[in-house]
Amino acid sequence: MEVALQNSPFFLGVEYLAIFSCGMAGGLAAIRKGYDVFTIIITAWLTALGGGMIRDILLGAVPPVCISDRVSVITALLAGCTVAVIHPEVDKLKWSMLTIDALALGLFAVNGTSKGLVYNTSGMTAVFLGTFTAMGGGMIRDILLNEVPMVIRDRHWYIVPAVIGSMLTVPVWRWHARGFINDQVEMTLDVAIIAIVVLLRLGSVRFNWQLPTAVPRAKAHLPHVLLMRRVHHRVGDATVQNVPQPSTTQDGAAMESGDAQMAEAHRETDTHGGADDPRQ
Repeated sequence: MEVALQNSPFFLGVEYLAIFSCGMAGGLAAIRKGYDVFTIIITAWLTALGGGMIRDILLGAVPPVCISDRVSVITALLAGCTVAVIHPEVDKLKWSMLTIDALALGLFAVNGTSKGLVYNTSGMTAVFLGTFTAMGGGMIRDILLNEVPMVIRDRHWYIVPAVIGSMLTVPVWRWHARGFINDQVEMTLDVAIIAIVVLLRLGSVRFNWQLPTAVPRAKAHLPHVLLMRRVHHRVGDATVQNVPQPSTTQDGAAMESGDAQMAEAHRETDTHGGADDPRQ
C-alpha cells in the first residue's frame, strides 16, 4: 500500500517539481560558497534526495530512493546543472523558491510518514521518518557546506510545520488502511495536510512567527536547605583558604642556616683537636 498521492500523475509531477526546486536551492548554496560545478551538482542531489536517503536507510529499504529511482535522480542532477547556469535569476526569486520549498516540505512529510507506516512502524516512528524526509536534505546540505543547519539557523517555523504534517498523516493513513475512507478521500485529506504545512511555513516567514526562547531569568530560586548547604560549603572553603600555610622559602632558608652552623662546628672541632694532639 502506498500513499494515495503517489498514484496520481498530477501529484507525481508536483513531487518532481519539489525535488527540482530543492535541488536548485542546494546548488545555489554551493554557488554562494564558490565551489566548482561537480560540488554544485552533488550538493543539489543530496539536498533534493537526502531526506529520503535517511528515511530508507532507517527503514532498511535499500537501495534508497536517492540512487534507485531513476526519474528522481535525473531530476535532482538536472537541478544542479540548471542552477549552475541561471543562478542569478534563481537568487532573485525569493518568494517563488520559498513557496516551492514549503510545498516540498509538505509533500516529503506526507510521503515519508506514509512510507514508514507501510513498513509497519509505529505512529511515533512514522512521524520521525516523515520529519527526517522533509528536513534531512537541507541538514545534509548545510553540514556538507559547513553551515549551521537551517532547522536551527532559521528562527521561523521550519521543523514545526513538518512535524504537524507528519502527525496529521498518521490517522489519515490508518483510516484508509482500515477501510474507513476511500482513495479519493485520502488524497483530499493529504492535499489539505500539505496546504496546512505550506500555509504555516509561509505565514511564519510573512508575519515573523517564531517559537519562544528560554524564559529570561537571572536569579536562581532554590529551596532553603540547598541554599544553607551552599553557604556552609562556601564558609568552609573560605576557612580552609585562610589557614596559614608554611612557607617553603622560609623552611629552605632555615635548613640552609642549620647546615651552615653544623659545618662551622665541625671545622672548629677539627682545629681544636689538631692543636691538642701530642704527635704534632
